[in-house]
Amino acid sequence: MDFFSLNDLLTGINFFKKIPSFLHHPVTLEEARRTIRRRLENRPTDFCALARTAIYDNPRSPYLRLLRNAGCRYGDLENSVRKIGLEETLGALFEEGVYLTVNEFKGRVPVRRGDKIIAAAPSLLRNPLSRRHLQAHSSGSGGRSVPVLIDLDYVRERAANHLLALEGRNGRAWIPAIWGVPGNTDMVRALELCALGAPPRRWFSQVDPRSPGLHPRYRWSARMMRWAGRVWGTDIPAPEYVPLDDPGTIIHWLVRVAACGQIPHLVTWASSAVRVCRAAAQAGMDLSRVQFSIGGEPVTEAKLETIRSTGATAVPRFMAMECGYIAYGCLKASFSDELHVFDDMHAIIQPKGLKSGHGLSPNALLLTTLRPAAPFILLNVSLGDQAERCSGTCGCPLEKTGWTGRIRQVRSFEKMTAGGMTFLDTDIIKVLEEILPARFGGSLLDYQLAEEENPAGEPRLRLLISPSVGPLDPLAVKEVFLEAIGRGSGAERVMSLQWREGDYLAIDRKSPGLTPSGKIIHYLPARR
Repeated sequence: MDFFSLNDLLTGINFFKKIPSFLHHPVTLEEARRTIRRRLENRPTDFCALARTAIYDNPRSPYLRLLRNAGCRYGDLENSVRKIGLEETLGALFEEGVYLTVNEFKGRVPVRRGDKIIAAAPSLLRNPLSRRHLQAHSSGSGGRSVPVLIDLDYVRERAANHLLALEGRNGRAWIPAIWGVPGNTDMVRALELCALGAPPRRWFSQVDPRSPGLHPRYRWSARMMRWAGRVWGTDIPAPEYVPLDDPGTIIHWLVRVAACGQIPHLVTWASSAVRVCRAAAQAGMDLSRVQFSIGGEPVTEAKLETIRSTGATAVPRFMAMECGYIAYGCLKASFSDELHVFDDMHAIIQPKGLKSGHGLSPNALLLTTLRPAAPFILLNVSLGDQAERCSGTCGCPLEKTGWTGRIRQVRSFEKMTAGGMTFLDTDIIKVLEEILPARFGGSLLDYQLAEEENPAGEPRLRLLISPSVGPLDPLAVKEVFLEAIGRGSGAERVMSLQWREGDYLAIDRKSPGLTPSGKIIHYLPARR
C-alpha cells in the first residue's frame, strides 16, 4: 500500500498556508496588462537578477560550472546583455557550450563539454527561489517523467498570460471546464482558472480517481484543494470520471451551456478534443459557440478540421510542466499551430546559424527562464521540441499585447530509430493522420506507431490500428505505410526499403496507447 511521505505532508502544509491569499486576490485584467507590459520592458534586468541569485550564488548549479568553463563571470554576463542584448548573449553562451540537451536536462546522459563532465539532473536544476505548494510531474511523453515542484506564485504568473490570451480570444463570457487525468497537473489547471477569478465549472477526469492502484495523494490532493476553496469562498468542483471512449457527459454539458447564450470553454489535450467532436458529429449534435484550448500533442490541420466540422473552434497552447506557457495560438493564424511566443516568460534561441558541436536540430527551441517563481532554472535548455519561425505581422490581439514573435510546426525532434535508420515524428504525422485513414477508414485517433525491442535487443516497429476501424488486409496496410514514408529517392526511400527488407514493421490490431498524462502521441518510444 502507498502512504504519504513527509514531503507530501510538508507540501500540504505549505499549500494551506498560501491558498487564502491566492484565492482572495484573483488577477484582474488591468493588473495582467500592467504585469505583462512590465515584464516585457524588464526582460534583460529580470534575466540578470535571476541568473545572479539562482546560478552565480548557487554553488550546486550545473550552469555555474558551464559558465565558468566558458570563462563567463557575472559581470561579463551583465555587460554582454547590456551591450548586445539578451538573445544575442544567449547565442554567444550557446557557442561556448552553455546549454543542456533534453537528455542532459533529464539526467539520462552526463553533460560532456570537452574533457569535462558536469553533473546535471532535474534535482540540481530546480529553482532555489521557488517554494513548494504542489508537486506535479512532466508528461513523460518521451521517456521518464520528471517531478515538478509548483509554487502558487508561479501559477499566478501563468494566469496573467492566460487571462490576456482569453480576453483577446472571446472576452470574459467563457464558462471553463477541464478534462485530463488525476494528479496535480489538472490541479494546476484548476488553480490557474481560480487565479483568474473563474474556477472551472466542471472538472472531468479521463481516469476514475477511485481506481485501485492509484496513489491516495491523487484523491486527497483534489479534496484538499476543494476544502480549501470552500473555506475561502471559492467553489471548485470534484473530478467526474468521463472515459475517453464515451465523452457524452461532456458533450451534453457543452451543448447546455451554449444553449444558455454562454461560451463553454474546455481545456484538454488535442486528441481528446477530437474525440469529443467526433462523438458529437456521430450523434448529430452542433457544437457552435464551443471553444477548446488544446495542446500536449502536435496540433495539425486534420485535428482542427475535425473540431471545426462541428461548429466549434480551438486554439492551441504550447506549454511544458517544467516551465509553464511557452506560446499561445495566434488569433489570426495562417497555419494550424501558429503561436505567439510568451517572451515575457522565457527567452528562446535556436541553433540555426550558430556554431557548436551540439548535435541538436537547427530549429531546436532552447529556453531560458525569466520568471523568479518558475519550477526550474533553464539556461539554453532543449526540452526536445523544434519549430519554425514566422515572418511578418499578424495584427491579432496577442501581437498588440506585445507578444510579437511567432512560431509554427512545433514538433519533437527526438529521433525514432529502427535498424540504424532514423526519422523525426514530423515525417509520420501526415501518414498516420491523413493517408491511412483516407485509405482504410477510421480517424486520426486510430493509428499510432510504436517502437519496441525484443529480448535480444533487435528493433521492431508496430503500427497500432484500432479494432474499431474494421476488417483490413495487414499486408496492404504495411505496403501503403512503407510506400508513403519512402516517397522520394533519398534517405526516406532507403529507410523504407530497409524496413521492408528487414521486416521491421508489424501490424497490430490494438487501440493506440496513451502517455501517463492521457495524451495520444503519434509515436511511442521503446521503454528500454
